[in-house]
Amino acid sequence: MVVLSSFPPPTEGIKLVQSNTGAFINTRDLGQGTLYIAESRVSWVSATSGQGFSLEYPHISLHAVSKDPSAFPQECLYLMLDSRLDEPDEALDNQDSEDEESETDMSEVRFIPEDRGLLDAMYHAMTICQTLHPDPNDSISDGDFEDTEEGEYCLDGAETAENDHDNGEAENMESDMGQFEDADPEH
Repeated sequence: MVVLSSFPPPTEGIKLVQSNTGAFINTRDLGQGTLYIAESRVSWVSATSGQGFSLEYPHISLHAVSKDPSAFPQECLYLMLDSRLDEPDEALDNQDSEDEESETDMSEVRFIPEDRGLLDAMYHAMTICQTLHPDPNDSISDGDFEDTEEGEYCLDGAETAENDHDNGEAENMESDMGQFEDADPEH
């Protein structure tokens, strides 16, 4: 459960501070405040009440920039959490509820900056900080990449298929590139 409380914002390892940022937990609008993306946690503090919340990176399952108006009416930084976040009054309502949503163990948090042009910077700061907190349950570790043959994994996206594979493999990749030409676009 997330309870809005007064606390000092992070002071160390801050990658981004964004004022005039709205926050939503699930469908509840918390209003405008300041978003702090730090190496240790993501925090948001309300501009009116001074109360806020903090999220630790191991509980953030996914973060993305959402621009789909059918998913949410405003462009936002979307976070999916691995636990259910309820407000105190919402928790009381859900105790007796039998619907499927109240039984899920995930929550959605959305941050909406006043200037939508800052979404990419917010996403980039989150990505940097999230990589500092790898999931201990992941089956791939840094050591796995060191033991592979060169070119087997392209982590930075900067190398081309011709650089990573011999000519025969590159030709096979080129011949497969048209395999999805008849697929319907998602847009």
